[in-house]
Amino acid sequence: MTELIVPSRFCGPPSSGNGGWTAGALATLVDGGGSLGATVTVSLRQPPPLDTPMPVAEDDGWTVASYDGRAAVRARVDERPLTTVEPVALDEALAAEARFPGLEHHPFATCFACGTAREEGDGLRIFPGRVDDVDGFTRAAATWTPHVSTADPDVEAGEDAHASLPATWAALDCVGAWGADFGERLMVLGSMTARIDARPRIGEPHVVIGSSRGQDGRKTFTAATLYDADGRVVGTAEHLWIAIDPAAFA
Repeated sequence: MTELIVPSRFCGPPSSGNGGWTAGALATLVDGGGSLGATVTVSLRQPPPLDTPMPVAEDDGWTVASYDGRAAVRARVDERPLTTVEPVALDEALAAEARFPGLEHHPFATCFACGTAREEGDGLRIFPGRVDDVDGFTRAAATWTPHVSTADPDVEAGEDAHASLPATWAALDCVGAWGADFGERLMVLGSMTARIDARPRIGEPHVVIGSSRGQDGRKTFTAATLYDADGRVVGTAEHLWIAIDPAAFA
């Protein structure tokens, strides 16, 4: 039986998996989900446990990873088009990082994607700061230069080394929440739909931008796009975030 394991390095909150990395890891287990250009939707039904084997099985068209007898994460190929967030220049994204709200207060400083407590080569250290709104939607942008520690372990290292699919999903994760109002409204990832068009090259600067897309009660909708140094789209994602009680993740 196939299993999904989220190593503790890839946490979001200290005791559970980063939503983007977990979603990307399960996406690779979906038939066709690991292919470039494939769009995959992943739903997180409970906080993904760390360092714990989760059996993976097929259920009614979904690839499901279970924990404690219940579905924890489920994924399937999706055909719908995704929103592309308008790009900003590399220097503008770099300047925006100084405005990252998490530098003053971060609810999940351990987060693999955006945590300020993570060292270079350990976490992604993507620190999005606000940039100009587009069509009434707020946006935040940051740079990301994939570290060799994010390299795909199944590909031989060399000049063409690239970041793994789960790491790329993680890069497209938290930036969405920071592009909305994560600084004022604590949220966790409920679902993420992503399409990876190219693999991010190790050592190459990229720009990642998140954008708000609306709210409905406890739900916040966002989008994110990752661009390479030449302005080409590397990956695109849309997210559903659920507002939570901070005490639940104290």
